[in-house]
Amino acid sequence: MSAATFFIAGTDTGVGKTHVTAALLRAGRDRGIAVAGMKPVATGAEQIDGRWVSPDALQIASASGQAGPYEELNPYCLRDAVSPNIAADRAQITIDIGLIAAIVRRLQINRDLLLIEGSGGWHAPISARESMADVARALASPVILVIGLRLGCLSHARLTRESIEAHGCTLAGWVGNHIDPGFATARENLATLARLMDSAPLAVVPFAGAHAHDGAHVRAALARLLEADSARHRTRVT
Repeated sequence: MSAATFFIAGTDTGVGKTHVTAALLRAGRDRGIAVAGMKPVATGAEQIDGRWVSPDALQIASASGQAGPYEELNPYCLRDAVSPNIAADRAQITIDIGLIAAIVRRLQINRDLLLIEGSGGWHAPISARESMADVARALASPVILVIGLRLGCLSHARLTRESIEAHGCTLAGWVGNHIDPGFATARENLATLARLMDSAPLAVVPFAGAHAHDGAHVRAALARLLEADSARHRTRVT
């Protein structure tokens, strides 16, 4: 059976997708399973040892412990910290969803868990006609939605959920991430989100929680995700 594979989407840029992706990958390693992560498209690259790399992709690799070719971890590494379509145009690069899908299939081999982190929000454009939503739909993997807990998150979360479903994708669950330490109504917003999303959060990550992956809430979230994936496979078989 291939790896349990999830696409990590966000309601917006800067909501903590990489942080949550890394936390789940570390929880998987703590569980003793073979994990891998991937950032298909990254913008805002940095030059390290003469090579342009994505800090987000390196964080994912550190969490997963994978040591394969960088091109599998992050096939499209774009220098400019702008929307992916603009960064790709500036670099004269065409982002090929088929190439991304082929790398995903390779990463699934001999792995128990694969997490694919999107870039920006759900509809962040990657070309004149395609967006990260098209990547998620092509991969046909359940979506984990990261919601940054701040003013405006309720509308962003509801709109993103509706768009995920409209694209024929499955919402595996959502994670609330405390990105604004001064957000006075976080508790009330979490309660409202549970109603708008028709489910309790998989996990709620504390602000700047460098060790959030060690929390029981993240381990429990991963256990639920893996059990749901196993149930989906059993349903297909029967």
